[in-house]
Amino acid sequence: MLIKSQEMKSGVSIELTPMIDMVFLLLIFFLVATTFHQAEREMKIALPEAQAAMPISATLREFIINVDAEGRIMVSGQWIEPETLRSMVTNAVKDNPEQKVTVRGDRDSSYANIVRVLDICKGSGIQEPYLDTVLSP
Repeated sequence: MLIKSQEMKSGVSIELTPMIDMVFLLLIFFLVATTFHQAEREMKIALPEAQAAMPISATLREFIINVDAEGRIMVSGQWIEPETLRSMVTNAVKDNPEQKVTVRGDRDSSYANIVRVLDICKGSGIQEPYLDTVLSP
């Protein structure tokens, strides 16, 4: 009669508990990482459509200036006056001559409101202010 040893009975087994723990940790990490939004992007702005929409440059810390349908200006989640915007942009250009600015104007806003913000940017020393658009379907 053949007697099997204890070593032969135990086969190779894979522990699933650590693998499941890692999957849940990764899931939680990605859920948390994707829920952080910039306050500028949370504002309900209906962007106009363009044929060649470009992504925003993230190489330098850039100002994102929102102009809503009524012509109010918002920067970093705060409503500001045009003169306050002028001083903010001027100070930023003094610190960094290559400062980037993106203007996000609501499609229902008067063109004069957006031009006013662009005028402030150009007058403060911004070389090329960007206009943010969405890609048309």
